[in-house]
Amino acid sequence: MTRRPIRLAVDIGGTFVDAMELDTRTNRVRFRKAATTPARPADGVLNAITALGTDLSEVELFIHGTTLGLNAVLERRGGRTGIITNEGFRDVFLIGRGNVPSDHMYDFQYQRPESLVQRRFTAGVRGRLDYRGRVVEPLDPDSVREAARTLVVDQQVTSIAICFLHSFLDPSHEREAARLIHEEFPEVSLSLSTDIVREYREYERTSTTVLEAYIRPIFERYVDELEAGLAERGFSGRFLIMRSGGGSMTSAVAKTAPTHTVLSGPAGGIVGAAYVASELGRDNVLTFDIGGTSLDACVIERGNPVAAYEAQLEHFPLLIPTYDIRTIGAGGGSIAWLDHGLLKVGPQSAGADPGPVCYGRGGTKPTVTDAAVVLGYMDPDRFLAGTMGLRDAEARAAIQEQLADPLGLSVENAAAGVFDVLLARTVGAVRQITVERGHDPRQFALLAFGGAGPLLAPLLAREMGIGEVVVPFAPSGFSAWGMLSADIVNDFSRTVMATLDDADLSELEQLFKAVEAEAVASLVAQGVPAGEAVLERQFELRYLGQEHSLMVTVGRELDRDAIRAAFDETHRTRYGHTMGNPLQILNLRVRGIGRTDRPELETLPRGDGDPSQALLANRDAYDFGQQAVVPFAVYDRARLEPGDTFDGPALIDEGTSTTVVPSGQRVTVDDHGYLLVTLEEAA
Repeated sequence: MTRRPIRLAVDIGGTFVDAMELDTRTNRVRFRKAATTPARPADGVLNAITALGTDLSEVELFIHGTTLGLNAVLERRGGRTGIITNEGFRDVFLIGRGNVPSDHMYDFQYQRPESLVQRRFTAGVRGRLDYRGRVVEPLDPDSVREAARTLVVDQQVTSIAICFLHSFLDPSHEREAARLIHEEFPEVSLSLSTDIVREYREYERTSTTVLEAYIRPIFERYVDELEAGLAERGFSGRFLIMRSGGGSMTSAVAKTAPTHTVLSGPAGGIVGAAYVASELGRDNVLTFDIGGTSLDACVIERGNPVAAYEAQLEHFPLLIPTYDIRTIGAGGGSIAWLDHGLLKVGPQSAGADPGPVCYGRGGTKPTVTDAAVVLGYMDPDRFLAGTMGLRDAEARAAIQEQLADPLGLSVENAAAGVFDVLLARTVGAVRQITVERGHDPRQFALLAFGGAGPLLAPLLAREMGIGEVVVPFAPSGFSAWGMLSADIVNDFSRTVMATLDDADLSELEQLFKAVEAEAVASLVAQGVPAGEAVLERQFELRYLGQEHSLMVTVGRELDRDAIRAAFDETHRTRYGHTMGNPLQILNLRVRGIGRTDRPELETLPRGDGDPSQALLANRDAYDFGQQAVVPFAVYDRARLEPGDTFDGPALIDEGTSTTVVPSGQRVTVDDHGYLLVTLEEAA
């Protein structure tokens, strides 16, 4: 059978859907955007593919990143969810933790958002394990059936989360409860905590299971609808969905584990960034992804993105592997507004519907995109490669009436103020993942992508003293491009809770082998040959008495001295010191990986170093270097060649995004056609 040559990646953002096609015969990519359709998200995906014109019968692999699960929680659109747990513990999820979010630390009127599950939708059943996983009281089948009838018949729940005390040590009670419920109510969706995460911490594990149950019905419907739409258009290849912690999984697996997709869109960009960092020889990189509704930043340290094993949706914890992403509600669609005379930007967004004022779709509130139009950064006639005209007069009027006049400023200064506020918020987010964690941002390159990433990145570099900004090709579709290089991945864990000195290494080895067998079986079920599965072992460790932990990769042979040395070095790098305390093993982790072929970064022929052939025009725009409106040279990125060098102020237009280079910075085009923006003195 002839191998189909096309790979297709689609990423849903808050404003646009990005579709990226890779032809494996030529290594060439094509890219198109379509508007996000919040009411029917699958339509936006299919519209983007239609705009791209891809013959789906030629597609071998379709990979998708979506924030559908995240939005279902934020907008409270999930399934009617119930909880079954041990008798006497039905309020674990409702009580939660007593901590207050840091951004509400001094808000004495703070109230937690409404719970996803009301108390009448929770039920306790008889049966109990102790802290070592031993049966204290057998599971009572009649109690389980009665609880299920109460939730399904009386309360009309459609999805049930099953989470028993200490079940991470022995899942048999949860599995038996699921069997009993399925016999009586086969139509009800069931989520078991031990199928999702085998780790200690009862509230966090319960929260993860509840979110899984809450998201699953809507996510399953979405994936089924998208699969049907693709099949109608001739697609019969593999359908993969990105994971929040990098890598991908088949759509069938994703439907049973939708919580692993909640940050899958940003994860695609980080996977691509790690690959680009390796290819360009940059060990330390800050990713800087600004889309329509949010800004996402992540640290790539020594070639690897910083990972975390707990995420958060609103105040609900999620025990899932994820990248350590700092997200703020600041994007191209973020609304600029006045709060008692103070200019603020976000977190509210105009989204895709109605969108910014300049889109002409009924939006009335000025946004970052409208400010960019007023400042001269975006050509209204070339937006989205000329397929969507912008209404610059309407954007100017909105900023004049709602921001400039009340503040007593010119319309240009008011628009510049929008960027100043956005920049201040951005600096705070980047400091949280760099300076506050022992990193000097000046030692990193800044990789800018997303539709608005290149718009702001040179200003951020100037503000924070970052020496280099890297702008890849088609930055607004970079997350989709990154998905094309994603491996098939699955993560498994077990709680250990023993000191390294006291732990039996032979028992740990047997536990690793058991977990590795699960990982291999998962990969085989997703089409990865068992002999090609790559297995990575890790321990989650901390000094005895500490609260927080660090991850350490371990080899095939478990050596106490080597593990201790690796942890001490990681702790010294992160916190600047080590301790003499014994090490405590919290969890062991195994990541199973099925490698995929990555798209190559093409090396382009060098030009003569003269960028004049790419010069389109000169246009007046606001220069933050001079704090004034001055002429900017406007370049067509498609005509720039490796070796071309020029100074700001300059605009590099590529249809779907614009790189804004203020005075005092220099642009060099590297051998792959990437833009490298540096300070003139450094250059």
